[in-house]
Amino acid sequence: MKDPLLATAGQFCPGQAIAEIKTLGNGLINDTFLVSAAESKFVLQRINGRVFSQPERVIENLQCIGRHLQSLDARMIKLTLPALLQTAAGDYGYRDPAGDFWRALALIEHGQSRECLSRRSEAGQTGFALAHFHRLFSNLEPGLLHDTLPGFHVTPGYLRHYDQVAAASAADRKDESVVFCRRFIDDYRDKCDVLENARRQGLLRERIIHGDPKLNNFLFAGDADSIISLIDLDTVKPGLVHYDIGDCLRSCCHIKRDHRFDLDLCASVLENYLREAGSFFSDADYDYLYAAIELIPFELGLRFFTDFLNGDRYFKVKRRDQNLERAVEQFRLCQDVRRQRPHIDALIDRLRNV
Repeated sequence: MKDPLLATAGQFCPGQAIAEIKTLGNGLINDTFLVSAAESKFVLQRINGRVFSQPERVIENLQCIGRHLQSLDARMIKLTLPALLQTAAGDYGYRDPAGDFWRALALIEHGQSRECLSRRSEAGQTGFALAHFHRLFSNLEPGLLHDTLPGFHVTPGYLRHYDQVAAASAADRKDESVVFCRRFIDDYRDKCDVLENARRQGLLRERIIHGDPKLNNFLFAGDADSIISLIDLDTVKPGLVHYDIGDCLRSCCHIKRDHRFDLDLCASVLENYLREAGSFFSDADYDYLYAAIELIPFELGLRFFTDFLNGDRYFKVKRRDQNLERAVEQFRLCQDVRRQRPHIDALIDRLRNV
């Protein structure tokens, strides 16, 4: 156990002996640890300063949504969101001598994350939980939250960044994967502004979004299929709920052995999402559902490929070509979504008219 990590953890449990600190999860951005102290267990995170340049704003957002939840009738809240812990000095964050910013969160007891879904009931609970999160904050003014990640999920911005990186990249590899990614991006570039255009035209409006609702950020109740929490709230910010829906479906419905899109799981997620969303989901929101389902895997693939060309500066990697492999996987998934568009459109039309 490294002394600096032990000292940092001690800021959030003063006077307690720390028995163990171990790595938690497999996130690609922040460093996360589970701390076992004499009287408690909690989650300790080092916030990636390259991604979150003003981490204090992340804390302020979490405090804002916490106050909002406290203002609601507790009987209507079906999710437990992780609470911020204070330091001995009464702060909700700590900057260590090296300049890194840390925060701690209460551990959600008995919550388990899953890396894949195997049953429609699991998918249904995931759709319900995401919609419930959106409903809880549907009357919270988005302008009260900081935009902690300007440009996040703005696909045209990622495309511009890719063009800059690709033009300056020394990598001129001609292997099959690189050529495939370059061609896929060029073929898709005219479609990447569909959601942003709808936002500018006033067809879609900003709400409070989670920002990163991939499957392993939903905590299930032990071996049951019920979801008790939605974690990793650093990316909570103003945005389009379509980003969340598309990202959730991308994560839940990705059949990884051959990068197909599982339409059956998609149906279960959407059915339960829309049942819980109720009246806050407008006709225009339905109009852009398919676009979100197709766009988000493309966007993530674009980000992975750009990071590969740029020397793996954003996403954590264990080997040189890992971001390239990730990009290919997302583009293959996007291809399968497009192949199944008639079926997805029919599903959306059926759910719109329920």
